[in-house]
Amino acid sequence: MQVEQNVWVTVRYRLYDSQGEALEEGEREWTYLHGGHGAIFPRIEAELAGLSQGETASMYLEPEDTFGDYDAALLQVVARSRFPGVLEPGMTFDTIPGEAPDGVLYTVTDLTDEAVVLDGNHPLAGMGLRFDLQIDDLRAATEEEIEQERRRGEAA
Repeated sequence: MQVEQNVWVTVRYRLYDSQGEALEEGEREWTYLHGGHGAIFPRIEAELAGLSQGETASMYLEPEDTFGDYDAALLQVVARSRFPGVLEPGMTFDTIPGEAPDGVLYTVTDLTDEAVVLDGNHPLAGMGLRFDLQIDDLRAATEEEIEQERRRGEAA
């Protein structure tokens, strides 16, 4: 079996920055339904097409092909009084407290007694990334699974 339309693909991967430094400890894994359902970066999906179990690929992607360029407008400084008592860097908020939801996930990057710095960029935004990939498993999807992924993609 090969990676093709409507095949579940399990991939092991390692992620590196543009200088070749590993960004995470060890390997990670993800499973997705091949065929443009939006669960994987399109260039990676295209690179994996036609590979068989055990085969590998390595590719470098620019920010526009992954998490986009860093957007300074997504950096916010907000009064500390708008947040709960316990707060530390790395915590995330799906809205800025006291404001309407805007669909951005904010991460606390710094704080003082008076202010909290929130960053709405993905932590890897603006970075070129190298992916080392290996196909671990392949299996044909059922019609029900294909329909579920189609609906999930439409909702996203």
